[in-house]
Order: sequence, then C-alpha cells, then structure tokens
Amino acid sequence: MNEPRPEKVAEVQDLEQRLRTSPVVILTDYRGLSVSEIGALRSRLRDASLEYRVAKNTLLARAAEQAGLTGLSSYLVGPTAVVFGRDDPGAPARILQEFIRQYRKLEIKGGMVEGQALGPEGVQALATLPSRRELIAKLLGAMQAPLRSLVTVLTGPARGLVTALDAVRKQREAAAPASAGPVSAAPAPDAEPAPAPAVTEEGGAPGIADQGAEAAASPEPAH
Repeated sequence: MNEPRPEKVAEVQDLEQRLRTSPVVILTDYRGLSVSEIGALRSRLRDASLEYRVAKNTLLARAAEQAGLTGLSSYLVGPTAVVFGRDDPGAPARILQEFIRQYRKLEIKGGMVEGQALGPEGVQALATLPSRRELIAKLLGAMQAPLRSLVTVLTGPARGLVTALDAVRKQREAAAPASAGPVSAAPAPDAEPAPAPAVTEEGGAPGIADQGAEAAASPEPAH
C-alpha cells in the first residue's frame, strides 16, 4: 500500500482544522463559472470574513471523518468548493444566494451548521435568517422597551403621590387653626397598689392582734 503524499496529508489536516473551527460549512458546485466569476465570488466572501476554497472530494471526506462530522459524504459528488463561515450562519448563504440571482450559475449542494447536516433547502433557509447585526438590534430593542416601561411605572405614580401628599399637608395646615379647641385634661393615672405590710422591729410581719386592733380603729361605713 502506497503511503499518501505529504502534500495530501497536509491538505487533509488543513481541511480538518477548518471543519473543526467553522460553525458553518457550505458545499457548492462551481461548474460553469469562469475564473473571473470565481474570483468575484471569493472576493465577496472575503469581504465578509469568509473563505471560499476548492477541495477534492476524497480529501474533504477524509478530513470530515477525522473531524467527526457525518452527513457530508452524500453531497461530495462532482466539483466541490467549500465556504467556511464563523459567527453569522446566514451570511454565507445570503452571499451565495445573491450571487446565484445575479449570475444564474453556481449550485448549492448542502452543508453543516454546528455539526448538523443540511440539504440545499436548509442552506437556502439560512439566507432568510436575520443578520447578526439585526439580531443584536432587535435584542437591544426588546431589552430597552421593558426598561422604559419600568421607568414610566416607577416615576409616574411617584410624582402623583408626592403631589397628593403635598396637597393633603397644605389642607391640614390651613384647617389646623380653625379646628383647634381646649385641650382636655389627661386622664388621671391608675391608683397605685397598696404598699406591702411593714416589717416590725422583730423582723416579722404584724400579728393577728395588731390586725384586729387596726380593724377596730377603722370607722364603720354609715348605713
């Protein structure tokens, strides 16, 4: 068995690295395109930080296998050029669709997004997704709308409450002199409980006899 040539080994390793680091991969059939048209397409993709690269099917299939990607082999038929995308999955699809509308050439075979294989229809559907910039704008708008509503809810009633409280304060101050009257005497405090019996010099409490004498000395209530 012949050993693979070093340049092919390097090519497979390079393709494998790109497949691993590219969330979006789109396979195209470039038959019918001239050299200048391929250059124009590559320039458009480069302006969007995308790479367009012609690859041999056998080497691309081996690189996909080594990268652990399945589902691409059925699309590796005929001449193949690969778009490697990064942040925005819809960006390469939109550029390809626009190029096809303009030149009436180029065929989208399929692709992969985050390791999931897509057919031609799936890739075309990516072109309808909002751009990354549009998504960020929509997200910021969705975040700011509740904040504006929250500020309105918090500040609106607060201003009304302060105004109402100030009006009540002024009304009470105006009515205070007219409604002022004699101050009623404060209620007398409750009678304090009787003190405990005093302790005699002998250290004991008064005896029964003493208590009887005290009772005799107390005047009887009049009938």
